[in-house]
Amino acid sequence: DEEEDYMSDLFLKQDVRPGLPMVRRMKEAIQKEEKQKEANEKNRQKSIKEEEKERRDLVLKSALGNENKGFALLQKMGYKSGQALGKSGEGIVEPIPLNIKTGRSGLGHEELKKRKAEEKLENYRQKLHMKKQANEQAADQFRIRFKTKQEERKMEGDLRKSQRACQQLDMQKDIDVPKETWFWIEPEEEDKKEEEDKEDECSSSDLSVSEKLHILTAYLREKHFYCIWCGTTYEDSEDLSSNCPGDSAADHD
Repeated sequence: DEEEDYMSDLFLKQDVRPGLPMVRRMKEAIQKEEKQKEANEKNRQKSIKEEEKERRDLVLKSALGNENKGFALLQKMGYKSGQALGKSGEGIVEPIPLNIKTGRSGLGHEELKKRKAEEKLENYRQKLHMKKQANEQAADQFRIRFKTKQEERKMEGDLRKSQRACQQLDMQKDIDVPKETWFWIEPEEEDKKEEEDKEDECSSSDLSVSEKLHILTAYLREKHFYCIWCGTTYEDSEDLSSNCPGDSAADHD
């Protein structure tokens, strides 16, 4: 290459922005590499399998000629090129495609491989479905436990309210000792924590909280004509039965 004239107009008009020479060299290197790959591809000797595939594709793409014995025999029987097979022309027009096996795997290997992939996918779907069902069941159980715990807390509060009402009404009638020890709220002991006191209130007998609440509600109605749900003391049993909806919270809702 001839040396460039640094005083010429061609050199002065060149773009001298920073980084452009590097970009230009990278483009030239990429173009040179692509040209080298194309040259290597042209000069590369094709393998026997590649040559066989090219010849096979070329033959399959070309139509059968009169030199083919099978085609010549069909023509003698009245067949014309492009016509469907069969007496009434209901058969196929194009020949059945060839399914050439090029790998070394045995017959049925591809079907087995496909079936295993489908089984693996089905197992994965089943696992996802089972996991989803387990999560839904866990959520349902959590909601049931939470609702049950809320109902128990509400029932314990109703029982304490009934105990206070029973103690107050009994004392108004000069009853110093409750009919059952748990009919009244037991006095808190100073050496016990508040949580332990709450547990002792409901563990004084084998009865459950709901059973205690039912028994105490019936006692208040029969003894004092008092309904804990209405918060009202009636004159007598007749007044109670005629004006009070029932003996439970559900009856008053």
